[in-house]
Amino acid sequence: MKRIHYEKIDSTQKEVWRRLENGIIISADIQTDGIGTHGRTWYTTQKGNVAFSIGLEPNVPVAQLKNLTIEIAEIILEVFEKLYQIKLQIKHPNDIMINNQKVGGILTETKLQGEIVKQLVIGIGINTNNEEITTSIKKEFGITIDNSKVIDELCQRIGEKI
Repeated sequence: MKRIHYEKIDSTQKEVWRRLENGIIISADIQTDGIGTHGRTWYTTQKGNVAFSIGLEPNVPVAQLKNLTIEIAEIILEVFEKLYQIKLQIKHPNDIMINNQKVGGILTETKLQGEIVKQLVIGIGINTNNEEITTSIKKEFGITIDNSKVIDELCQRIGEKI
């Protein structure tokens, strides 16, 4: 996979769609127009959080990816438990929670040709180290997260899944 990091970008999700390369990963410190579910904005206004999107061309039947979002949420929980021995929770289908507060989210978007998924973009945002927001992993657990390491581990695990 090819990873490109921006200090500041409108949206990692939008940039993956603009580039449309199989295996591209776009990450950013700050997003000025990040995308959340249902047309909401995902705010990444300060450095210190995980914000990235992966572009894939899976060429598989849509039915094969029907539980993908929840499977990615499970991977996120596994990665944080493995790397930092912390337990996060899932609010189905796409929110990552700590103590009933949203700390992250997943956005999956596809382009289909008939029933075949030709293009898939997975966006992940997690409030990790920023202490000036409602909640973050650092604020809740008092630990500093290596965002680059988390992104690498998540991309590897997601790549194995798809």
